[in-house]
Amino acid sequence: QVQLVESGGGLVQAGGSLRLSCAASGLTFSSYVVGWFRQAPGKEREIVAAIRSAGRTYYSDSVKGRFTISRDNAKNTVYLQMNNLKPEDTAVYYCAAGVWSGFGSSRYNYWGQGTQVTVSS
Repeated sequence: QVQLVESGGGLVQAGGSLRLSCAASGLTFSSYVVGWFRQAPGKEREIVAAIRSAGRTYYSDSVKGRFTISRDNAKNTVYLQMNNLKPEDTAVYYCAAGVWSGFGSSRYNYWGQGTQVTVSS
């Protein structure tokens, strides 16, 4: 049974940092593209970052230069380092694993339960 478990969310002031973790069981992350998504209240879910099996990374324009996605294959875990957080980054953040077909168009088959990130002004 595949499980993705996110952790690391919380409340932080604007300008602060958080590191989200996504730990997988039942699959090998290094064989998949792993994406971080977020969904704010009343808004559609959007992808913010992705890392391919070979390690290439992709970011949405809204987080580029502030967020960094990385992977520890030994721990089967993907991270999202979020720096210089803004109130508009407030959302539930999800990780997902799938098959690459482009940033924003890959098919993600496995999803975590989400972790809340709240950035206060």
